[in-house]
Amino acid sequence: MKNSAMIFLSFPLLLLQTFNGVKAGFLCVGSTFPANSSYRENRDSLFSSLASKVITNGGFYNASLDRVHALALCRRDYERQACINCVEKAIRQIKNSCPDRVESFDWDSDDAEQVSCLVRTANHSTFRKLELGPATNDPSPVSIDSSFNNMTLFRQEWEAMVNRTLEAATVDTSTSVLKYYGVVKAEFVEFPNVYMMMQCTPDITSGECRTCLEECVKYFRDMSWGKQGGSVCRPSCVFRWDMYAFSGAFANITRVPAPPRALIPQAQAISVTSFIGRIIAIVVVPTVINLFVLIGLIRAYGQMRKSKNEIISECEEEHCISDGQVMLRFDLGMILTATNNFSLENKLGQGGFGSVYKGLLPSGQEIAVKRLTRGSGQGDMEFRNEVLLLTRLQHRNLVKLLGFCNEGDEEILVYEHVPNSSLDHFIFDDEKRLLLTWNVRYRIIEGVARGLLYLHEDSQLRIIHRDLKASNILLDAGMNPKVSDFGMARLFSIDQSRGVTRRRVGTLGYMAPEYVRNGRFSVKTDVYSFGVVLLEMIAGQSNQNYFEALGLPAHAWKCWVAGEAASIIDPVLSRNSTNEIMRFIHIGLLCVQENVAKRPTMSLVIQWLGSDTISIPLPTAAGFTTTHLPVELHRTDATNQAKGEAGALSLNELSITELSPR
Repeated sequence: MKNSAMIFLSFPLLLLQTFNGVKAGFLCVGSTFPANSSYRENRDSLFSSLASKVITNGGFYNASLDRVHALALCRRDYERQACINCVEKAIRQIKNSCPDRVESFDWDSDDAEQVSCLVRTANHSTFRKLELGPATNDPSPVSIDSSFNNMTLFRQEWEAMVNRTLEAATVDTSTSVLKYYGVVKAEFVEFPNVYMMMQCTPDITSGECRTCLEECVKYFRDMSWGKQGGSVCRPSCVFRWDMYAFSGAFANITRVPAPPRALIPQAQAISVTSFIGRIIAIVVVPTVINLFVLIGLIRAYGQMRKSKNEIISECEEEHCISDGQVMLRFDLGMILTATNNFSLENKLGQGGFGSVYKGLLPSGQEIAVKRLTRGSGQGDMEFRNEVLLLTRLQHRNLVKLLGFCNEGDEEILVYEHVPNSSLDHFIFDDEKRLLLTWNVRYRIIEGVARGLLYLHEDSQLRIIHRDLKASNILLDAGMNPKVSDFGMARLFSIDQSRGVTRRRVGTLGYMAPEYVRNGRFSVKTDVYSFGVVLLEMIAGQSNQNYFEALGLPAHAWKCWVAGEAASIIDPVLSRNSTNEIMRFIHIGLLCVQENVAKRPTMSLVIQWLGSDTISIPLPTAAGFTTTHLPVELHRTDATNQAKGEAGALSLNELSITELSPR
């Protein structure tokens, strides 16, 4: 993004459709070269065979001559001649509009030829380098009529389509050279056909491709939301969607059907009803509406007064919950039916403040029901905290809260059911660990990192989890991770990033030293916990197994200093990935550094995870704690939960040690 910002500051030419030689999907940037320069001759020499070389090499070709670098590709499943025509057309565009500019790119699309392609030139090597800027934006001139369409419902369907296309584009399951490519055709409730395409250059990593496409989608949302289609192009990727098929990309694509009317969210039904109600009200008598509004206000006020059965506004030293968030409230009878009266057969596990049961709703939907322990003051606060946070959080790598129930003494949270249980059931099991190949572990590590980044920077609130560990990472049917258990999380305003508490909560071995010692916590506290989990994923062993060696971070740091970091790698992992795994060990050690200021942010971690070309600093000594703590520690593991004041343990002796390289 820094590159992008620099280019935008340096080149006023990037204001699209303002200067000559600029069109959507096409830009000339960089300095100029003299008319008699060898640069033009070398560029033209590369251009002369570029189209044919693209075909010869399966749709993608990269070449250089002296200081000139050129790259070209076509969309997957291209027609041979259409690809050649597209590349040659883009070359002509660059020659005519950028006759003396050293850098240019053109994502060209020809619906008549049913093809799209990219031609890119630069005076430096762009191969295997993610480049996010500059960007072009070409929205449709037609807007969606919000007076006749439910934009809330449309946004939900559109976002789901984005996620589906993003997954298809960034998961390399193709034998084609053009591995990063995804197209989706979907039916929306109010639109019969919606089309979306994403593509990256195949020389970057999957993580870099995802970053590029997510930036494109965000750019469209910010700049052109409400338009009936559009495209955003960057040097390394392209994103386009429309209400009609384009570029010949959807010929053999099966349309994803719209959800049945019965499954349309209630908010949409209310919206449609209120729309019809307004029309009727205009025709009938306005005073009828006034009467209903008055009755509604009276009932709403009455509901706000019921503190026993509603989540009320209640703030304590560290936990605050607001009644401003609306979500689904389950009837206790439905919960009992779904879980067969909390039968042992349906029990999935035991948490620090209650049990988790599998349930089945009358609709056939599977749910996970978290029943908090009765009379537990700690569980009470966890309940309020988790409801507050999860009503505001929506991310594919965070567990989804469907609703709650608080009748009588019962306090229950209802989640989506995640079929593969938690990560610790796999990574710490000698047999199940074999299922976690390096590619699967890579995906889990990256997904957890993205979930934390969302909590720290991308959600409407800044949230510090404070209890990240393998047992709080759930795995769905595709082994994709979902961070769970937000009962210990802390909520901050978006410009606040740290705090101090007298009451520590978390799990020993995952808690950062400064948090255990001084009660100081920040987003870097979660970064430390993430580093421990990352090292556990590489070693295939729990941090607790290394307590005699002062913990896995200390053990890994000792091995790093001795030049034997590879010794901690799980023996079941393929040695073909050793270089990449060593880079992940490097990143993990940066996350668990004793020096808080030197720990990276999660946004920086994601950049490092997704690229092997970015320079990474050397780690300093790892921070860690032993098992003896002098503070009142509120632990989340149920086996150590004390009686009386829930979850409080008073232990003696603290030992925080720092290892330095010899």
